[in-house]
Amino acid sequence: MFAGEYRCRLDEKGRFPIPQPLRERLEGEAKEKTRTAIFFKGQERCVWMYGISTWRQILEKTKERLDEDQSRLFMHFVVSEAVESEVDRAGRILIPKKLREYASLEGEVVILGLYDRIEVWAVPEWEVYLARMEEKYETALSKFLNIL
Repeated sequence: MFAGEYRCRLDEKGRFPIPQPLRERLEGEAKEKTRTAIFFKGQERCVWMYGISTWRQILEKTKERLDEDQSRLFMHFVVSEAVESEVDRAGRILIPKKLREYASLEGEVVILGLYDRIEVWAVPEWEVYLARMEEKYETALSKFLNIL
């Protein structure tokens, strides 16, 4: 499971070093010897990243759970936007330019480990999101604490 918040810098090519705990999880999930991840547009103008094994499981679930029309929509709006990227020997991964532009990613970015995926946010977008969600968080805090 991915967890935690990290800050990294994108290099001039659009790569970032995957934080060690997240990289270990990403590499550990792959049944085959691959260091491939899938990037696509997330909600709230961020980029979502899944390990290849998890992405394949998601695709199988869509076949089982979506009807024909929903499946076509999923393929046209999600799968068609998905881009594979390899983790290099230095532990960096490239976010495709189209997705960097979509999420305004440059310079310092926020990397979030969220259960089965990683989200990548531009720092200003992340801060605006947190401020907007503060009231919802306060409302739900007692429920969260009961779970913990």
